Amino acid sequence: MNRTKITTGLLAATAVLAALVAPAAPAEAAGNTLVVDASTSIRPVTHVGAGGLYAVASDTTPAPGLLTPLRLKQHTQPAPGVQQLGNGATVPTGDVLKTANAFTRDGAQSYARMPDVYPDFPYRWISWQDWTQKIDTMVGARVAAAGTTNINGWELWNEPDGTWDTAKAGPFLDGWTRTYRQVKLQDTVTPIVGPSYSRYYPDRMREFMARAKADGTLPDVVVWHELDDGGWADVDEHVAEYRSIERDLGISPRPISINEYGSPNQVDTPSVAAHFIAQFERTGIKDAERAYWYESGTVGGLVWNNAPTGSYWLYKWYGEMAGSMVDVTPSGDLDGFASYDSTRGIVNVAFGGTFGDNAVQVKGLAGLGSQVRVTVNYTPRSGRMANVAAPTQLSSTTVGVVNGAVTVPIPNQDYLGAYQVVVTPASGPATSYQQTYEAENATVVNASILSSSSASNSGYVGRIDGLGDGRSNSFVDFVVEVPTAGSYSLTTRYANGGAATSTQGLAFNGGAFSTVSYAPTGGWGRFATSAATPVTLKAGVNVIRLAKGSPNFAGGTGFAELDSITVTPR
Repeated sequence: MNRTKITTGLLAATAVLAALVAPAAPAEAAGNTLVVDASTSIRPVTHVGAGGLYAVASDTTPAPGLLTPLRLKQHTQPAPGVQQLGNGATVPTGDVLKTANAFTRDGAQSYARMPDVYPDFPYRWISWQDWTQKIDTMVGARVAAAGTTNINGWELWNEPDGTWDTAKAGPFLDGWTRTYRQVKLQDTVTPIVGPSYSRYYPDRMREFMARAKADGTLPDVVVWHELDDGGWADVDEHVAEYRSIERDLGISPRPISINEYGSPNQVDTPSVAAHFIAQFERTGIKDAERAYWYESGTVGGLVWNNAPTGSYWLYKWYGEMAGSMVDVTPSGDLDGFASYDSTRGIVNVAFGGTFGDNAVQVKGLAGLGSQVRVTVNYTPRSGRMANVAAPTQLSSTTVGVVNGAVTVPIPNQDYLGAYQVVVTPASGPATSYQQTYEAENATVVNASILSSSSASNSGYVGRIDGLGDGRSNSFVDFVVEVPTAGSYSLTTRYANGGAATSTQGLAFNGGAFSTVSYAPTGGWGRFATSAATPVTLKAGVNVIRLAKGSPNFAGGTGFAELDSITVTPR
């Protein structure tokens, strides 16, 4: 969030105190070993930690295509009619309706932050009449934008612990209820997210959830921020404590969003981002967004002058992850996250956080053969205003697998930078590029990610039954990367438990829709492969949409569950 007015003194002080640059170097290197178990899945790859607050400034900032390879999942953008002048900006930026095309073409979604219709931060309350009028105007504008998709939440307020004017507006809990009900007068479809406290407060969260339950105004997504130096270390404790509140109050588990993470000292440090993402993945949150301390349209410092910084490459490695996130055991300050793509035979590990001579042990490799290829890459802490054209490859060697494992040395580790270890069969991945994309790894809009032993990778997308305007359309966006431009064949692994053929719409890169058909498969959860459909793709990253309903598509018929798609050359 724009914190210029309340953090100027802090930033001035920290600029001259190198000791405050996080994470602090350990007192001594302990020879840590990060352990990755490729045989133990913890969740599908959905890139939960990839996104940002004010990540997109306009339809062309950042430049189209620059963020697409990061597979960004979730943003928070200001609501329609934004007037906020964040961090020295001279004109408002990031209006969620004006930027929707930019994040939708990358396969991302966005919450709309409502109080950023005020020009100042902290917000300057005027009156309830004024706020009610603002709510009606914002919600009316969104409802009228029937062709706009991928806006998946109203964030009713931001950091009420420091920005809600109790003296003029009354208690925040009263204000939450009143605002919630005003939004629902026009929009009964878009989820509500909050309370968006500036940090995790157990007592305030308990009081808020109890009151919201009593009033029938529970948020669909529960939000708080993690902005303290070293805050990544507390995420697991905060999530566990919040879940205990739900159990105590008899509230069904809500998805959790950390829609601002990283302090000013941390946001440009790749190793800190690795720590945060590791926590987000293992705690099972829904999404997390990089904080907005400096420039709009940079995803918190991932890009500068429309080119990558050092931190960009950590998120690029994250974006390359496919299949399942797997178990990672940290060692001291060494932590990270990892995936295993069984369709190609790739283990992808990203990590950081300590210095000295360390190692990464990767277990569960029996399926990759007696020898594997191990590649180690590195990206530095460049700062948010220095570009890094590419990560540095430190080594690439063929090594033997012993008892299903390899140990990869990381000598002289830089505790501020981040590292990647990629393990493949010695002959390389099963295919030269990723051809199969799991539906549960994609951007799922108004449908559900479900589990089944009969599904590939044990996950699929079901309940694809939304029809209507841009708030209730039901579709799945797949971010697909191909090496060359041209014609490809797309097949879908699906289930249709009905008695008749069902249909969905197919579009790629925002183009016109065609219709795909799914013959009955004899039951739900019984998967078959559809006939091939030709698609014309550009070299690099493409977004393919399979839709029950979508703008410019009349709507599909019947029902189908999606397991995966496969894209191969024609």
